[in-house]
This record gives sequence, structure tokens and C-alpha cells, in this order.
Amino acid sequence: MSSQGRGGGNFLRPDIILAFMAAIALPVITWEGFYIHEAHAAIEVTPNQTNSSFANAQLLYTLKGHKGTVKSLAFSPDSRMLVSGGAENEGVIRLWNPANGKKLADINKAHKTAVESLVISPDGQTLASCSTDNTINLWSLKNFKFTRSFVGHTSNVLSLAVSPDSKVLISGALDGIRIWDLLQQRPLGTLVRFDNLIYTLAISPDGQTLASGDNKGVIKLWSLSTGKLISELAAHSNGVSAVIFTPDGQTLVSASRDRTVKLWNINTGELVRTLTGHNNWVNAIAMNPDGQTLASAGRDGIRLWNLTTGELINTLSGHTDWVSAIAFSPNGQILASGGFDKQIKIWGTPSKPN
Repeated sequence: MSSQGRGGGNFLRPDIILAFMAAIALPVITWEGFYIHEAHAAIEVTPNQTNSSFANAQLLYTLKGHKGTVKSLAFSPDSRMLVSGGAENEGVIRLWNPANGKKLADINKAHKTAVESLVISPDGQTLASCSTDNTINLWSLKNFKFTRSFVGHTSNVLSLAVSPDSKVLISGALDGIRIWDLLQQRPLGTLVRFDNLIYTLAISPDGQTLASGDNKGVIKLWSLSTGKLISELAAHSNGVSAVIFTPDGQTLVSASRDRTVKLWNINTGELVRTLTGHNNWVNAIAMNPDGQTLASAGRDGIRLWNLTTGELINTLSGHTDWVSAIAFSPNGQILASGGFDKQIKIWGTPSKPN
């Protein structure tokens, strides 16, 4: 296995692994006072029943409880749970039932500072969270309990991605990209250190390719089997805020602070289409499992696009401030959005959530 990728990225370096293995012999980081409680806090739920398609999507519920910006959202594989991460010094993770808008539990003191990204492993066993406190924490979804911390990043960890087989977790931070063994809960190595600031990550559906987006507007595609850099795209004129693969793995979608969303052919690196219309930064994107509907979110709300035609099919307005996070449920029936207004919105889809 080559230890060097084009562009100088290191992969599975022995010195890094040894240092990490020494580190994990130390007691893991836990936060005193961590607890989970059943939801009794005030929560406003505004039902608005609809059976419409996304072209006619409407608001189903408004979830309140966060004290700061909702920066991260993730659904469980069975679509029965929505997880949200809070900003500023809240450091809390909240768990919701998206079918009825009720809160299930809180993980308080999940991090010391903002929860920047959340991912749930495809096997539904593990929740991973990362933060501006430079750490990654793992939680068991069987009992919602903390299992361990991954430490090694020296700066804000902004993005997480998990492999389709639930074996590997990848983290992107202001100091580069690191690889973690999710099953053994140990570090594997460093893909790249101190490259440009890494804002976002995504793994292809076949688990072979990693996409990273940085503060310079550059997207890089990496081989996860060799650690080599496959290609580099000068994609945007400002930072890349989000990347996501289509379900067939043939197209990469990127969003940027340059106000655009772009579609890229993975095999050729060619630009397929540019979606324009947002009047400010595009903070987040989400792909419906049907591979046809894309949601993009920013200061001016949420836009829904037909990826085949590039047509704008709907605009959702409901947040009173910037929309900062967005996610489709794996069953494709609902869309969740979170914003600077501290609220989470649940939007209707072609069929009522189960």
C-alpha cells in the first residue's frame, strides 16, 4: 500500500498509528454530569397534515428546545429518530421522533462547545458527533450512552462521514482528515494533515471514494483503498460548505459560499450543471434517496430541485433566520431543517411519516 497520495497526503502512517495507539491507552475523555432524561421541557408542535409530494411540501411540525443555532441533523437508518446538534456553548444533542414531533431524550454536555456534525452508522448502532472542542464522541444507540472519545485533531472538527459497512469513520477538521476504526473504536491514521481547512466530507455509496471540500473552494476525491488522491476540482470561488453523492455514486453535488450548487461527473470530473438562485451562502444540501430531489438551504430558506432537469420545484419558507442544517429521512418521506432561529422544521412528503 502506498503511503503517499498525490498532493502529499499521508495515509496510515506508522508513526501516527503508534502515537494514536499510545494515546488510547490513556483514560478516555468523559464529561462529568452527563445524563439522559426523558423529555419534559416545553416543546411547541404545530401539526399541519399533508399527503402532498415535495412539489407541494408543507410544514408538519416545528420543534423547539435548542438554545442556539441548530448546526447538525441526522436520521436513524429506519427513519424513526432524528438527532440534532446545538451550537455555541450548548454542546447538547437532542433526539426526536420525527413522526409526531416529540422529543425522546437529551444528551447534555455531549461536547464542551458547538456540535458541528452528526452521523449515525448505517447499522444503526453508533452515533458519532464532532465539535469545535476538537473531539469526536461516540454514543451507543442501544442505550444512548457515551462509549468513547476520539482525540487527535488539534483544531475544530467540522465534518464526519461513515462508510456504508459501518466500519470506518472519517473526520474533517481545520487541521486535515483523519481515519478511525469504528468497530474497534481506535485510530487508524491520517489521510492528510494541514492541507486547506476541511469544511465537509462525503463517502461514495460503494465506500471506495472520499470527497472533501475546503475553504478555498477546492474539492478533492480520494481512494479509500489506497489513500491516493484521485482528482482535484477547482470547484467554487468560495469555501465548499457541503458535498454529497447521488445514490448511484455517479454524481457529486457540492454547495458553496459562492451562492451556487454544482453537479459533477465523478468519472470525468466535468461540471454537469450549476444551480443558481440563492442570494447568499448555501449552508447545507441533502439528497432524497430517490436520487431525483435535492434540497439546498441558506439565508433565503430552502430550495428543492429536480436533479435530472435542474428545475427549481419548490421553495420552503418557515425559518425566521438562516437555515444551517438539512436532512432527508432514509425512507424519503420527510425533510428536516434546522436554523439560526433555534428551531427544527419537519416538512411533509408524498406520504405521511410512519
